[in-house]
Amino acid sequence: MDSTKIKTLGELKKSGYISKSIKQEIRENLIKKIQAKENPFPGILGYEDSVIPDTERALLSQHNILFLGLRGQAKTRMARQMIDLLDEYIPIVAGSEINDDPLQPISRYALDLIEEKGDDTPIAWLHRSQRYGEKLATPDVSVADLIGDIDPIKAANLKLSFADERVLHYGIIPRSNRCIFVINELPDLQARIQVSLFNILEEGDLQIRGFKLRLPLDVLFVFTANPEDYTNRGSIVTPLKDRIESQILTHYPKTLETALEITEQEAAINEAQQQKVKVSDLIKRLIEQVAFEARGSELVDKKSGVSARLSISAYENAISAAERRALINNETETQVWLSDLIGIIPSITGKIELVYEGEQEGPYQVAFNLLERSIRTQFGQYFPNPDTLKKKRGKKEAEPEENPYKSITRWFDAGNTLNNFFETKDEDKVQLLYKVDGLHALVKKHFKSANDKENALLMEFVLHGLAAHSLISKKILEGKIEFKDLMGSMLNIGSQHFSEDDFNEDDFN
Repeated sequence: MDSTKIKTLGELKKSGYISKSIKQEIRENLIKKIQAKENPFPGILGYEDSVIPDTERALLSQHNILFLGLRGQAKTRMARQMIDLLDEYIPIVAGSEINDDPLQPISRYALDLIEEKGDDTPIAWLHRSQRYGEKLATPDVSVADLIGDIDPIKAANLKLSFADERVLHYGIIPRSNRCIFVINELPDLQARIQVSLFNILEEGDLQIRGFKLRLPLDVLFVFTANPEDYTNRGSIVTPLKDRIESQILTHYPKTLETALEITEQEAAINEAQQQKVKVSDLIKRLIEQVAFEARGSELVDKKSGVSARLSISAYENAISAAERRALINNETETQVWLSDLIGIIPSITGKIELVYEGEQEGPYQVAFNLLERSIRTQFGQYFPNPDTLKKKRGKKEAEPEENPYKSITRWFDAGNTLNNFFETKDEDKVQLLYKVDGLHALVKKHFKSANDKENALLMEFVLHGLAAHSLISKKILEGKIEFKDLMGSMLNIGSQHFSEDDFNEDDFN
């Protein structure tokens, strides 16, 4: 029998329905998922051995939870996925503002209705998708917003005194009875507002303007907080923190592979872009490495963190940069080149908070430097590390064959310059790269099975890698990247430093 066809309290009693608290409900459904080897948090990557087991233990213990971690660590997403651990439908007293359980009513409205109609009391069914409440904590949130207040209009219409319970207007927490309720950025709540949560968590009391109302709410509370907030904006008052049974620490992806999976999963790439633009594993790793470099940079505020959204936005921008170039050149398909990565700079500047030294450098210069460090770090995974060659050279003059980059650097030392324009057609870019002596031979030596497109991309990567290791010069100019010999470029001191004005706005679109 479909339980949702039950329409009265009498029918519900005859069906044998047993009331459960929301925490019991989640516990029982979680047990079933664990026994069935199902992942209760699909799509949450990198937490398999840390956050997810901690969360499962907390839910099995029927705890309220505090997720503590930097921004972009899937704290709210974890909470939202708990909806799937709820029963599909639960019965409520029809018309109840606080989702009264028909077998265990707590509001004056439900108690009076059941007393009046008995087994004929009408029953409604609440789907689990409606059993989730969320509030972003901001300094202007009031007790009335969360708990409730006296409604003078209701009192006037019903001709009741302010001492009557029926004149109360319930806040968002009582209305989330029998639901999951999330308060994001808990430290941003004023201390006096946090104090108002004490009795709800501990005793089930509501205190509204002199009313001490015994209302044992049935709520699973999930709080989120950023460690930065403890010093910059506020703190969680100790008594409230003591009443939150489980505090779970979240973290950023620990490996590049996990970060790649997250970006691949979350990036919004439409079908037209997927057909037109191909993205190599090299480009994906370079973009992901930027976030890792930012998290380790002394110019970036570590307390603020670097969200996974940096990589996701950068990935989307890189594809759009290649797509725009293909559209300009009427090309049916293309790939993301390293020169297209200049288009991810706005994704970096908007996602990092700089310390004082970083502010002095400027956000665009810091973003460019992070991209250069990403190239430098990843270059050693594909080609011989130039730093190792430098050390050898310092001890003993290396033989020509020991330095695989000798012919390339000699080509630039001879006064040759390579101008890599952002909007160059793919075929023109390939021809340009083949002009550099030794570039194709180096790539073929290390990547024998690479196809023509992969060869060309790796050739471009070599130039950027050598520039990142200061073997040749790279300058970002309007509409192009210029590669030339290092000594010649050193005559123009500070050429690697530039400001926002040095970028053409079109380069980012």
